Amino acid sequence: MGRYIFPDGELAAPGVVMTHLHDAGLEIVHAENLRQHYALTLEHWCRNLQAHWDEAVASGGSQTALLWGLYMAGARWNFERNSIQIHQFLAIRPGEDADGHWYPLRPWWDA
Repeated sequence: MGRYIFPDGELAAPGVVMTHLHDAGLEIVHAENLRQHYALTLEHWCRNLQAHWDEAVASGGSQTALLWGLYMAGARWNFERNSIQIHQFLAIRPGEDADGHWYPLRPWWDA
């Protein structure tokens, strides 16, 4: 995976990411575990790859298509079984705005 799918990629635990954000002077205002969503996303990506297999092979070659298919199937399996997770953080750099608050007290982003 580190050589062909995500070169130089790193899977950091949520606590490690939170620590780095904090140390950089950011405040986490929202955190969400997207594990179940990502499992469903990978299910759709796997189906899409199967449905367009010939096009994928023509575009990137059979080895690349096979590697990505194996990666997505394996990742889906692990997300479904809670062996791996993926988290999303929303962080801000605190600073007072015109109203004297750092950010709205309720979520202002669209989910």
